[in-house]
Amino acid sequence: MAEKLKVLVVAGGLTHERDVSLRSGRRVANLLRQLGHVVEVCDLNGQFLPTVAEFEPDVVWPLIHGSVGEDGSIQDLLELVGFPYVGSQAHACVLASSKPTAKSLAAIEGIVTPAWVSLKQSLFRQVGAPAVMQALLHNRDDLQFPLIVKPSDGGSALGLSKVSSEDELRSAMVDAFAYGDTVMVEQFIPGREIAVSIVDLEEPFALPPVEIVTDDGRYDYDARYNTGRSQFFAPARLSAAETEAVQRVALEVHELLDLRHLSRIDLILGEDGDVYLIDVNVAPGMTDTSLFPQAADAAGSFRDILGEIAAFAAKNG
Repeated sequence: MAEKLKVLVVAGGLTHERDVSLRSGRRVANLLRQLGHVVEVCDLNGQFLPTVAEFEPDVVWPLIHGSVGEDGSIQDLLELVGFPYVGSQAHACVLASSKPTAKSLAAIEGIVTPAWVSLKQSLFRQVGAPAVMQALLHNRDDLQFPLIVKPSDGGSALGLSKVSSEDELRSAMVDAFAYGDTVMVEQFIPGREIAVSIVDLEEPFALPPVEIVTDDGRYDYDARYNTGRSQFFAPARLSAAETEAVQRVALEVHELLDLRHLSRIDLILGEDGDVYLIDVNVAPGMTDTSLFPQAADAAGSFRDILGEIAAFAAKNG
């Protein structure tokens, strides 16, 4: 029998994704308990460090989605107090959680990603919104409607909009700025939305891709977490060559950003045949409708993969 571990799952936090985080945390905790591990779930609040010190876990599993859960903050804190944890180290989280940074690094390495521009809210105040919008709308041939507007960090597609007119663009940018100080405007790429989850223990390997089909072509927050809006195909309805292509790109991104233990790479398999990098997730959701669990079950057993990740992180840090 595998060694029984003490696992502290951290879920909740003061982020826009608190509810999803709590659902992820409860599910992971229940499945690890089924494997015989001793598991506690704690929130990210003033009792967090006292709880860590009292429980003395063999490994901490941070499942805070967005903000301090994925930008390297909680990872740096766990390094300071000296407890091993599941997931990428702080330096890698910093790179992956910023969509412009991750996309820039990928583009340097020849990985295809949609054209984009990132704009800070302070720029609109200093230069003036009309001037910025004029520059955005009339000076980039590779940024034409329809466009995708979203915050430059965070997850669960919060603040994401697909727009097809100037009025829609203005409204979408206001919505996106509610979730962060920097907004990305990205070229919409027609094609199939594919998520490739990576498990990285002795060496990284890609789980079966998951294909997402939504009722209106938008995989936004509502489509992710409310049943009936989306269909999922695990494994994705891809040819062998297409499967190999999306898995290869996902592994390249995972290794480029120096991620570890697990990640989820969101891609578009374009109608032009290219594989486009869309987003990188260092703390993928673990709810009933989340993509990493579906990929893990398609490969064998989500529960068993969780156990393998926890055991590896406890042993290797």
